[in-house]
Formats: sequence, structure tokens, C-alpha cells
Amino acid sequence: MSDSPPSSLDWTTRLVELDTTSRDTNLPLIEVVEAELKRLGVDSTRLPSADGTKANLVATLPAHDGGTSGGVVLSGHTDVVPVDGQEWSSPPFTPEVRDGRLYGRGTADMKSFIGVVLALLPRYAAARLSEPVHLALSYDEEVGCLGAVDIAEHFRARAEQEGGALPRACIVGEPTSMRVIPAHKSINLINLVFHGKAAHSSLTPQGVNAVEYAARAITFIRGIADQRRAEGPFDEAYVVPHTTASVNVVQGGIAGNTVADRCHVQFEFRTVGADDPQEILGRIEEHVRGLEQEMQAEDPSARVEMKPVALVPGLDTPAESPAIAFASGLGGIPSTDKVTYGTEAGLFDAVGIPTVVCGPGDIAQAHSPDEFVELAQVEACEQFMTQLLDQLTTQDPTTEETR
Repeated sequence: MSDSPPSSLDWTTRLVELDTTSRDTNLPLIEVVEAELKRLGVDSTRLPSADGTKANLVATLPAHDGGTSGGVVLSGHTDVVPVDGQEWSSPPFTPEVRDGRLYGRGTADMKSFIGVVLALLPRYAAARLSEPVHLALSYDEEVGCLGAVDIAEHFRARAEQEGGALPRACIVGEPTSMRVIPAHKSINLINLVFHGKAAHSSLTPQGVNAVEYAARAITFIRGIADQRRAEGPFDEAYVVPHTTASVNVVQGGIAGNTVADRCHVQFEFRTVGADDPQEILGRIEEHVRGLEQEMQAEDPSARVEMKPVALVPGLDTPAESPAIAFASGLGGIPSTDKVTYGTEAGLFDAVGIPTVVCGPGDIAQAHSPDEFVELAQVEACEQFMTQLLDQLTTQDPTTEETR
């Protein structure tokens, strides 16, 4: 690492100082980026959330001929996880450099990546690009990759409407220690609410026990998890090489002498590429509907709500994909590792944009107290983005002729 701080440090510091915890708005950050894009003469588009309190931002730096189709997407999420209950050595939204590291919420996940992009943006805007570069900033990644759904659809719809090509590559800058990661599991987060009928516990036949029926659903979900753990399918590129499932929230009942009339269950499952999340979800729903019929046989008013909170597709970019060779050629570290955590990459891949995950920092630092990114990682990302700029910059033939 050089003695001088990374050139993007000012931008990253500015971003970290903006508290964009997912439960709150991200609009102050979006406005800061919009102002910079406007200063550079780059048009941008907001894609607001349904309630208008948050927004995605998409901007395209066109090729030298004005073309906006194809090109490369640089993708990052603007939200961060809460710091509630965590003990920090320094204020989480007052970034601080100590011992070659930048500390603060979002430094690793993933404002350093966005900071690098913004720091180099003036050079990109001034360059004679051979193909466009797209900046995609999302909201609510941390609560289910909600915002990026609209970004991926934006690129798909624009290519269709304009008769152009989709971007040829997308780089999602999640913290991978600058390794080029080709795959991650899907994320499927589901709410179940069992509506029974309350009764005094001495008169149980007059009630419908929502907790007991929920327990049967929980046991069924655990059975799927045990089956996958024992039988696969397996993918040894993952630290946990099989599909996982777990029930992580249960809330029900009001008193020990009252038949519970409601129970809320939240579960998730994460699939390897060889598993079909829709097939698993269908098995669970079939079981739940069977339980609902039994509940309604006891009382017709009983029912079960089943609602997805987040359905994030997995990523499984093949080894021969040009996107992998492209990112590796920019200085990303080639890797066959697959990661168990989810990202927005699967959403871009699902609409036909070849995608990899590659960014500064270690996922082990994400979400933790005293979150940090090594400054050496930031410098490596700056070199990566500079290489991208060099590769996409084309010489003006008129200038060549006059030499």
C-alpha cells in the first residue's frame, strides 16, 4: 500500500457519513450522487420506491458515438444494516482511519466500492468511451434486494424498447476481497401467519391452536433441511455445499391458559444451483394448505397466510462466461469459490446480463461492530476501475492523423 491515502477516501467518507440504514430513507445519498452527475453533464434516472421514501438511481455514460446500449454496469447498494445494540470503538457514521483501515458502517458493505466509482467518475465522463458505462445504485438490498428488481427490469425494458443490446457485463461490488465470484445461493424469505381460534385452555375443542399447527409446519421445513443435508444435491464450491432451510422467527400465543389464535413464523431457505427454489416453495405451500384444511375442519374461520418477503434468485455464472474473463482481466482475482450469502447479482443475471461479484473488503466485516475495509483493498479497487477505464477508452482517429 502506498503512503498516501486512496484517492477515493473523501468520497467514501462522505457516503458513510450519510446514515442510510434500510429502515430509513436513502434520498440524501441519492441527491448527492445526482448533483455530482449533473455537474459532470451526465443524465440520471430515479426509480422510486412505492412510497417515495427511497429511490434507485441509474445513470449512463454514453459511448463516444452517443450509444447507450450494451456496455458495462457497475452496481452497488446504498443501504446499510442497523448498528442497534452494537458496541463500536468509534461512532459508526463518523468514519475513521486507524492502522491502515477505514472504520464505519458501510465501509466494507459497500460504500467503498461506490466511493471508488464516484471518485473516478470525472475521468470516465471526460473519456472517449468505446462503449457505455452504467452506474446502478439501489435501495433496500439488505432487506431482500428489493430495489434492484426495478433496476434489472429497467435495463431489460430499455433494451427492448430501443432495440439495443443488454449490457455485456455487470460487476456487483460486494466485498469479495477483490476476488471474482461467479455464483451464490438464492434467498427465499417467507412469512407464515396461522389464524386459529382462541378459547380457554380447559375447553380446547372449542378453539383452534395456531401454535400447534405452526409447529407442524416448522417440523416439515426442518425435514426438508435434513433431507438436503443428507442427500443433496451438493456443490462443494460452497462452504455449506447443500441447500439450507431454517425457521428463525416464531411469535404466538398470549397466555398459558389460552388456546393460541395466532402464530407468526418466518423461515428462509437458500438453494444451490442444482435445486429449484420454486419446487421447494411449492412443497412447503402444499403442506401448509393441508394444515389449513385441517384447521378449517375444526372451525371454518381458521386460515393460513403465506407471503414471500424476499425471493432473490441465485447466481451461477458459468466458468466460460466472458464476464468472468473480463473482470479477471481488469485485475480481479480469479476464483472458483461460490458464496452462501446473497447479492443483487442474480437479478441482473436473470434478465440476461452476465454478472459477477467483485469488490473491496471482506464479507466477514460486514454487519459487524467496528466494520472496516482495508485501505489496501480500496487501492486495489481503484486500480481495477482504472484498468476498466483504460480498456474502454478509445483513441480519437482525428487526433491520430494529425500527429
